[in-house]
This record gives sequence, C-alpha cells and structure tokens, in this order.
Amino acid sequence: MTPAPSPGRPKEPTTPKAADRPAPAAASGETDTVQHITRPTPAAARGETDAPGNVTCPAPAAASGEADSTRRVTASLRSLLSRRKGVLAKLAAWSAAESAQTFLGGYCVARSLDDGFLRAAPSTGLLWLAGAAVAILFGAPVVRGVFAQLPHLTEPLRDQLVRGSVVRALRTATTAGGGGGGGVNATAVSRLTSQTEIARDSFAGLVLATRSFVFVAVGALVGLLSLAPQFLLVVLPPLVLGLALFTASLRPMARAQHRYLDADEAVGLRAEITRTALRDTVACGAQEATAAQNRRAVDEASAAQRALARWASVRTFSVATAGQLPVLLLLVTTPWLLRQGVTAGSVVGALTYVLQSLLPALHTLMTVLGAAGARLFVVLDRLTQPVPPTPTPPPVPAAAPPGPRRTGRAATALQLRHVRAAYGPGARPVLDALELTVEQGEHLAVVGPSGIGKSTLLHISAGMLTPDRGDVRLFGRAVAACPPPELIALRVLAPQEAYVFTGTLRDNLRYLRPDADRAAVDRAVDALALEPLVDRVGGLDRTLTPDALSLGERQLIALGRAHLAPAPLLLLDEATCHLDPVAESTAERALSARPGTLVVVAHRLSSALRADRILVLDGTRAQHGTHDELLGRSALYRDLVGHWNQVQE
Repeated sequence: MTPAPSPGRPKEPTTPKAADRPAPAAASGETDTVQHITRPTPAAARGETDAPGNVTCPAPAAASGEADSTRRVTASLRSLLSRRKGVLAKLAAWSAAESAQTFLGGYCVARSLDDGFLRAAPSTGLLWLAGAAVAILFGAPVVRGVFAQLPHLTEPLRDQLVRGSVVRALRTATTAGGGGGGGVNATAVSRLTSQTEIARDSFAGLVLATRSFVFVAVGALVGLLSLAPQFLLVVLPPLVLGLALFTASLRPMARAQHRYLDADEAVGLRAEITRTALRDTVACGAQEATAAQNRRAVDEASAAQRALARWASVRTFSVATAGQLPVLLLLVTTPWLLRQGVTAGSVVGALTYVLQSLLPALHTLMTVLGAAGARLFVVLDRLTQPVPPTPTPPPVPAAAPPGPRRTGRAATALQLRHVRAAYGPGARPVLDALELTVEQGEHLAVVGPSGIGKSTLLHISAGMLTPDRGDVRLFGRAVAACPPPELIALRVLAPQEAYVFTGTLRDNLRYLRPDADRAAVDRAVDALALEPLVDRVGGLDRTLTPDALSLGERQLIALGRAHLAPAPLLLLDEATCHLDPVAESTAERALSARPGTLVVVAHRLSSALRADRILVLDGTRAQHGTHDELLGRSALYRDLVGHWNQVQE
C-alpha cells in the first residue's frame, strides 16, 4: 500500500488501456495487462474530429466518398439478394396474391353499388360485399406466407454484418498503426450489437414496406383502370409528384441521419471521457474547459436532431401530396367524372382504392424509407467499410544471451532528458525537468506517494503518453519516432489491471509470444512458481474462466506473459499489488533474472530493496540512489520506509 497523497497534490490520472494484439476471445469488461498503447478517438464518418463533439468540415472529396458509400451499400445488398433468388420468388408470389386482394376490395365495393344497392337489388349488393370480405379473409394466409419468407432475407444479412464487424475489429486492433496506433475502436461493441440489430430490423421493415406498396399499387391502379380510365388522370399526377419529392429528399435525409449518429456517438464519447477523468478534472481545475467541450458536443447533437426533424416534415408533405391530395382531387372532380359517364359506384370504389389501399401503403413506405431506410444506409455504410489487411507480425528482437546481466552494457535501455509532464494546461507539473538514465540489465524501483507521477513516468517511458517537453529514448531510439511495431518489440508495460481472456492458460501465457515452445512456457511456470495455479485450473491446456480467477491469479498470468515476452525492457506499474509478499518476491526475482532491464513501481519496501537503484519522486523533484544513500538524503524516502514498516507491523 502506498500512503495517501498529501493535501493539494493531484491524483495521478487513469489512462485508457488497449491491447496491442487482441485476445482470441476477450472476456467482457477486462482491460489489457501487458503490452498496450493508447486507444484512438473514433473519427466522424463525414470528417475527422479535432475534439469530441467538434467536427471539422468534410474534405473536398466528400462527394466522391458519398458516391463510394452508395456503391458499396448497394453492392452489399445486391450481392445478398442475388443469392436469395428463390426467397424473392416466393415473396413475390405471396405478394401477387396481395395485389389480387387489393383489386377485389375496390372492385367489389363499386359493383355492390352499381349492380346492387343503387338498382334496388340488395341481395346482389350483399353478394359483392361478401366477395370483398372473402378477399380480406384470404389476406391472413398471405401475411403469414410473407413473414415466413422474411427471415430468409434478414438473418443472412445480420450474420454477414456480424462476421464483418468481428473481422474488422480484430484486424483494426492488430494492424500496425491502424486507426491511430492500432488501438481498439471504441465503437466496435456498438457496431457488433446494436448497429447490426438496427440494420436487420431496418432491412426487414424496408422489404415489407416496399413489397407491400409495389403490389398494392399495382392492384389499385389496375382496379382504377378497370373502373374508369379517367381515374388515372386524377390519381397518378399527385401520386407521382409526391413520390418524386420524397425520392429527392432521401439522400439529404440520409446525410442528416448520418450527422445525427455521429453527434450521438460524440456525446457518448464525451460522457465516457468525463466520467473516467472526473477526479483529474476536479484536481486540475479543468471543469470549465470540460463543460465547454461537453456543451459543444450536445449542441451539435441538438442541431443534428433539428435537421433530422426538418427533413421529417418534408416526408410528411410528400405523404400528403401523394396520398391525401388524390382523395381531395377525386372529390373535387366528381361532377366532371359523372359527366364523363363514370358511375357513382365507380367513384366510391376509386375512393376505396385510394383511402384503404394506396394511402396506407404509401404512408408506410415513406415512413419506413425516411426513417428505417436512412438508418439502414448509414449503418451499412459503417459496417461495410473495407476490412484492413491482415497485419504482419512485428519483428521480434533476439533475446539477450545468457550470462552476467550487469556487465558489458552496450547502451542505455531508457533515457529521459528534461522531461516535463502535467495533467492539463495550466496545471502544476508532476514531472519537471526529469533526468533519468536506466542502463541495460539494471533493476530500478520507482517510489513516491500516490498521485505523484509514477504511472505517468512509466506511460511516458513506454511511449503511451507524450510529455509536454523533453526527450525520451529506448535503447538509443527516440520514442516519438518509433512506430507501434517497434515499440511493441522494445518494451512491455504491465499495469495493475491484469487482463485474462477466455482461452487456455498456455495461450494466455503466450499472448505476447505466440511462437513460444512448450519448454519456454514450462521455464516461465517454474521461474514464477505458477505450478499451484496450473494445478488449480486443471493444467496449461484447460480453458480458463476469467471471472473465476482472483485478482492475484490474474496478475500472476500477466507476469508470466511478461517473462515470456521477447521485449528487452519490462515496466511494471504496481503489477504485483494483489500478490502476497512471497509471490511478489518470487515474481520480481524471476523477472530481474530474465535477460533485459526491469523498472518497477514498488508496492512494498521489500520490492524497493531488491532493486539495484531506487528513484524517489517528490513533486517535481526526483532523487535516485541505493536504499542506504536515500535514507541519508531524502526525507520523503525515510517517511515512506517508516510507513511501510508500520504497515508490516
């Protein structure tokens, strides 16, 4: 346990951690333990973001990008439908029956008036109405047949999107430098779950609405033509005008939907950032700046929602033009129609076609296309993005030859020169003009109160955080200039939160060195005394249940990974805090004996005493030396030793 921070000293921030390489089956809710880099902020689909909620203007090639999106989405749907021709044929057959039902509905009403009730023959009129009722009753098996075929279209689409999302997430996570450092995209889970469900449901609604409108319109128009050709002159112009207006609004409506989804994701991202960094925000007095960023994200979401509402009003106007204007025109032109020889029964039949068939089908089609159709286009655009190429594994450096570890050092393992780092603009630095050199083969312990900057130091050393000023070098190479694969090959960072995925214990141990043979795994198990853990879980090749492991057992597995890793520099950020003193001693001695360099944030006095040298962080000052040297010249180190001794007693 480290002592509590002194008053006024800010707590060290918690940085997001993501795996350099994905687990074969990641356990839910876990974070990576051994090698990781920062997670990139997802960019808006129509333009990169300079900060969450602040979307910059799209690039000049946005129009061509939109055309590419349209081609990609339509190609995906066309490919799916081309493989389901049998299903489409059955769906069309059932829908043809719906056309017949629509035709009989209006025609029977017209005949019941003209041939029955208006001619004082009620029995004939009732017979025609009975025919209309039978047509309505036959609609039930038609609906059943349609819905029986629908899953054969929607479920393959969902399965295809889920597979693509999984492959894309894994490829993105393992592609060197992909997405801003190979980190896992924060929206991957949303795309795998909610967005694939949105696509399936939207596609189902679109198929139902389009099929219904097409076949209902065919039945209604044939019925109108059979009653009197003049009806087409009255009904078709407003119908075509409304459909044309609605079709013209589909693309801008999709853009508005796209903007709204981007803004909604930005609000969620800001909420996540605010929640995880709340302690540091308050400690650094950055409440106003954080609130301003959050307000911008919310304002953008509000503006996007208003734009979406405006296009929804266009959809309402289109429905009124195509569906309700024909009814008004039929009523207004009734005297003219009667003068043309159209019967009263035919006028009522025409109204039946428009009110009971065309108008509901049209309203459903425009509602689904305007809402579900726009959502489907946007979601498919995201889910059908090109899959990153299969990554090439990073070069694995040759392990240092066995022998004396602290002789013949060719170069420094880690060097920090004039490094300055603060938790935010205007905040007091936690590291200021820090000078540190760690030789190859050296074992360094880092100590200091909580929140003093120990984790920040290790994250800067690993290249995960960029200091405000100063130079950081690993084995003579500038960290800022090292691509992710090179950083992966040079260092391993093990934080407190030990990540274990669902898989065998052997696979978990070989997470950072998949080519490790059986003998290398056995040596790591022996060195870290993992035999009790191996026996408890049922052997190295037994599948682990991450939730069944204790925090200490997870840390032991993470330390076993670090021992097997080929990287020559190990950085342990209190990675043994859940181990008992004996297990911690065994692990640190094994890692220290491993060829390479070891830097440990010490959790106990015994951990510091095992190191060749100790670095004491005290605000912006830093002192280093052996245990005896620091007892003589560092008051903070004497206080820490006294605190550790009290805890031990």
